[in-house]
Amino acid sequence: MRNWITLAEAARQLGVQAQTVYAYASRGNIAVMPDPHDPRKSLYRADDVARLCRKKQVGRKREALAAGTIFGAEPCIYSGITTFSKGRPYYRGRDSIALADHATLEDVATLLWHARAPVTFPFEADDAAPEGETRGRQCAFTSLAALAANGHSTLGRTDAALHVEAGQLVAAVARAFGASASSNGDDAMPVHARLALGWNQDAHGAELIRKALVLVADHEITSSAFAARITASTGASLPGCLLTGLATLSGPLHGDASGRVRAVFDDVNRLGADQVVTHHLQSAIPVPGFGHHLYPDGDPRAAALLDALEPPAELAAFIAKVVKLTGLKPTIDVALATLAAQLNLPRDAAFALFATARCVGLLAHCIEQLRVGKVIRPRGRYTGPPLEEEAGPSAPRRGKVAAPDEKTLQKNRLFKVAGS
Repeated sequence: MRNWITLAEAARQLGVQAQTVYAYASRGNIAVMPDPHDPRKSLYRADDVARLCRKKQVGRKREALAAGTIFGAEPCIYSGITTFSKGRPYYRGRDSIALADHATLEDVATLLWHARAPVTFPFEADDAAPEGETRGRQCAFTSLAALAANGHSTLGRTDAALHVEAGQLVAAVARAFGASASSNGDDAMPVHARLALGWNQDAHGAELIRKALVLVADHEITSSAFAARITASTGASLPGCLLTGLATLSGPLHGDASGRVRAVFDDVNRLGADQVVTHHLQSAIPVPGFGHHLYPDGDPRAAALLDALEPPAELAAFIAKVVKLTGLKPTIDVALATLAAQLNLPRDAAFALFATARCVGLLAHCIEQLRVGKVIRPRGRYTGPPLEEEAGPSAPRRGKVAAPDEKTLQKNRLFKVAGS
């Protein structure tokens, strides 16, 4: 009779009280039969109890995994976009550091979006800023917000249609940060050349901008990519998805980390490299932009970009001194801030480069998430105050169902037999 077990054994296996076993039985989760040796007692199907035990164990594992994955313990989203190997990021299997030697951001978009046709970021000839309009971060976010307010859902649309709109969005962000349309109507001008034109840079400056854009186009499941994917999973418009991602990117612990580096560079230019480094080390204040948890041997994106730069002498001395005294290598945030300083770009240019390029990666994640077809919905673990009780001294707590006793179960079984 091991197919059926006693109440005490079922409670022991499940690790619960007898009342909980009664509740499982009343909901049909555990089959019940009268004990042939004692009609006052019941037996419970062993297979049902074992199934519930397995379910509880899986639930615990999932809960622990979910808590860990949300806070960075393990990756929890399958993606074919970007990964890391031997300390280098790869875009769909291609070495992104090697791609930065020759590819444009348009080439990277074609690769990351899995597009069948070459991707373009269309600029119109009349895209010049209206009189008195200030280009920059506010313009970029305002433009996206306006597009999101009237955007179309991504549901039921082909990848090709989404790629066209995505290209338009990248162009809109680039224009907001100062990219200019070609004066001769050259629609084929890549976005790095348009940014260089808007920032009054020569061909060498344009080449450095191109390299920087490719290096930061994507970086796997970052917080901004995760935020954009959550929005995309609801079927929201592409502008809405991109706005979510860029809003997350704008935090100083993410895409705007170059702003903290820029503030230190201001101190270096004012006080000198030695005094700034000494101040940070004596005050036990970490120097922003040095050391990356994913790259213990150094950020290869930063190394690739810094190798192509000739920064002002004082900034170069500062970077070298920090590396020597701390052992920490510069991150891409230092490289972007150094590029902006060398080319004398607008004050927010480092973030502008990061945001414009990362639009490509964020949109790739949005389009990929759409094909999953499920809404991302984490569960919360309530840690607040106890719930209020219903009116009346004997009322059970809200949300709890009183478990039936053995006599009630017996009556229910008799009722079912009579009713059948």
